[in-house]
This record gives sequence, structure tokens and C-alpha cells, in this order.
Amino acid sequence: MTTTGPVTPSSRTVQVALNGDSDHPAMPRTPADIAADAAACVVAGATVLHLHAFDDEGVETLAEQEVGRTLRAVRARCPGVPVSMTTFAQIEPDPARRLATVAAWDELPDLVPANQGEDGITELTDLLVARGVGVEACVFSVADVERFLERGRHDRFVRIVVEPMEPEPSAACDHAVRMESLLAENGVALEQVQHGMGAATWPVLRQAVQRGHGFRIGLEDTGELPDGRVAAGNPELVEAALTIARGRRGRPRG
Repeated sequence: MTTTGPVTPSSRTVQVALNGDSDHPAMPRTPADIAADAAACVVAGATVLHLHAFDDEGVETLAEQEVGRTLRAVRARCPGVPVSMTTFAQIEPDPARRLATVAAWDELPDLVPANQGEDGITELTDLLVARGVGVEACVFSVADVERFLERGRHDRFVRIVVEPMEPEPSAACDHAVRMESLLAENGVALEQVQHGMGAATWPVLRQAVQRGHGFRIGLEDTGELPDGRVAAGNPELVEAALTIARGRRGRPRG
């Protein structure tokens, strides 16, 4: 399959989180399935691909072999599209082992998200920046923003991913605004990508669009469309997100 260039309503980042902590039947795990899904999402309009790698047993891993083969498969199907690979601490909770595992990567992603509340994240960021990998600073809370501000050297990061974790939509939206405001008050002008989880996914996305930010969507965040129907998979979620971003009316509930 040859992908076409994404058609987006502006230059805002449209990140798709293809897989991770989800039990949706369409969530891809093997390199071939991840690559095929990524290609379909690029055609749908995604501009950045966020991935988790899985071993042969279907378990998330940061191991070099699985990360490398996943990146190679995706890049073969999506040439030129930035690929972000997770380093989530829940996959490898020990900071020293995680740092050593990521240091052993031979095939490097374009981007890595760095969760500011995780132990060892400064050392991991330093390693990745030194190896030429773009790092996204991920903040789940106001406390994470405060940690980010205290550490300084903000120009090391390519963008900030604002990720309120509250399941209740209004609380998640309010939290996203508080984090955004604190960053602005402290002169942080990095691009923001915002997203919620579960029931808060679509309200946070709509608010992000209204406030001029990029956004993230995908099965890692939700398996449902804005009207509550179960999504067929990641490409349909991307299409629904871009419908909102373009100001179009979504399909009515069937």
C-alpha cells in the first residue's frame, strides 16, 4: 500500500495512539498489523504515530528486538511520518533497567514521550536527546507541570502533551486548562497536544481544537466514537477527530 500525504484542517499535530492498554478487538499488536493500521491512519489524516511494541506473547515490551522490528515495519508502510515509541514506566518500572533497555535500542524512533512524573525521566530524556531523538514532555497533572518547570531546559523538548487523567469529562477539561494556563504563565511556548481518556476523550479533544492545540486520538485512549458507538478501529477514530477539527457535523447515532 502506498500512503498519500495526510489532509488536515491546519498544521496542528494529529497524533494517533494505535495501541497500548486496550482490550478493543481491533487493537494491533504484531509489527505487520501495527504497520497496516498506521498506514490506514495516515491516509485518514494522522500526522504522528504513537506506538507500543509487543512480544510474541502479546505482552508490551521495551526490548530492542521487538521495538526495532515494529519501527521498521511501520516505517516501511509510512515513510516520512514521525513515529513515537513509548517508554512508559509501567512496562519497565525499574528506572535503571529501563534506561539500560532504551540505551540498547539500535533502531531509534523519531520521538519518545517522557512522562514528567516518572522516576528516572530526566536521565532518560538526556539519553534520548543525546542520541538525536525528539522528546515530548508529557504532563498528567499540575504537579507534573510544576516538575517540568522546575527542571528547566525546556528547549530540549519538541512539544508538550497535556494528558488529564480524570475520567469525568468536565473535570478533565478543567484540569487541561489549568495545566495549559500554568505553562503559559511561565512563558512555555512549546506546541501542545492534548488528549483525555475514556469518557473524557472527546470533550478534551473538542476543547483542544477550540483552544488551537493539536490533539491525540486512538484505541489507547478510547474505543468509542463521539456518539457512543463502538469504533471499528483507529482509522475511524482519526476520521471522527478530524471531522470535529474541521467543524463538520458527525454522523447521527444509528
